[in-house]
Amino acid sequence: MRDYTGMLHQRSLPETDRQWLKVLGTLNEFQARLFVAARALQIGRGGVSRMSQLTGMSRTTIGGGIAELTKRGRPAAPAEGKQRRAGAGRKRAEHVAPGLLGALTELVEDSTAGDPMSPLKWTSKSTRTLADELTRQGYRVNKDNVARCLHELGYALQANVKTLEGRQHPDRDAQFRYLNRQVQAFFRTDDPVISVDTKKKELVGEFAQAGRTWRPSGLPEATLTHDFIHQGKGKAVPYGAYDVKRDEGFVNVGVSHDTAEFAVQSVRRWWRSMGKQAYPNGKRLLICADAGGSNGPRLRAWKAHLQRLSNQCGFPITVGHYPPGTSKWNKIEHRLFSFISMNWRGRPLVSFETVVSLIANTRTRSGLKVKAGLDTRSYEKGLSVSDADMAALNLHGHRFHPDWNYDLKPQAARNAK
Repeated sequence: MRDYTGMLHQRSLPETDRQWLKVLGTLNEFQARLFVAARALQIGRGGVSRMSQLTGMSRTTIGGGIAELTKRGRPAAPAEGKQRRAGAGRKRAEHVAPGLLGALTELVEDSTAGDPMSPLKWTSKSTRTLADELTRQGYRVNKDNVARCLHELGYALQANVKTLEGRQHPDRDAQFRYLNRQVQAFFRTDDPVISVDTKKKELVGEFAQAGRTWRPSGLPEATLTHDFIHQGKGKAVPYGAYDVKRDEGFVNVGVSHDTAEFAVQSVRRWWRSMGKQAYPNGKRLLICADAGGSNGPRLRAWKAHLQRLSNQCGFPITVGHYPPGTSKWNKIEHRLFSFISMNWRGRPLVSFETVVSLIANTRTRSGLKVKAGLDTRSYEKGLSVSDADMAALNLHGHRFHPDWNYDLKPQAARNAK
């Protein structure tokens, strides 16, 4: 019987694998070969590689076990006395060369920690590259040996994870608390609070979309092999307004540019199609926006167009911006946009009408309701707002961070004073 207990120390090993590895260690060579072959068949494609990597059993041995299982009749056990004694067979590479595991650990850790003297500092640390370097150092190993040893040492293939936020603004937390107090104050008076942002622009046409969807087996939907924009119908620019209190959203799908005028027009369309009916007695509006993009606090056009909206609606508009680098806290990102992406996963956005329909039919168990509309207007980029026009705005900054928090009141009220 072979000892598989070394495999049990892998930190990433699922509990189900730990259990059957314990069983595997109690079987003789013939039984273990069939047992591993059965597991490989159960996994399907890639099963032989997975089992070879996990158990150290060669692919040829597993293939032989599969052949025995799939042929007719019961697999013939070895005759009495023909079974190899425990511990027989080819020794593992790390047993033949006791320093192998140490050399492999040193290679991986040095290059991971950024040791400038590491021979693999600036190379891709694939199992083949590691095997070549170990061979150069005098160890007889191949990439499969290296993969198995890495798993035994507790290593696994890892992707990058976005967790580092970079430098934080010193008033970041204070701004979050201030914005939260603003939201609660608007809730108490039953005035609308919306979170706004632009969703990622999407290519419209027969382009592949990430994700999978249910279709007849063997009949995937055909899409273009390359994402060349000239082969499609343009780009969709979805700008959303999410009602935080009512769990409702409106998405204005533009066909032009993501400008400040387009952003405010999207808010205007939300008010006309949803906000006015939901808040017939509303006397003010709070907009929670990111610190960049078409609704950034430094964008003069954003404030100028909001002033026009305030004049049209006849009530003040308060804007509170999230601190720089904190857009993932914007409510619209994880309460609206994420569900839209889930709804159209694996579905090519073949037309602008398809985009609008998929957005409008997004639903959640919590009761999210979404409306969407197509905005075919052309929005010009680079329009400037003069100092005189800025001075004419009825703009009032708050005491705390007036650059992030400000009110735009109807100009008629200012002129009446």
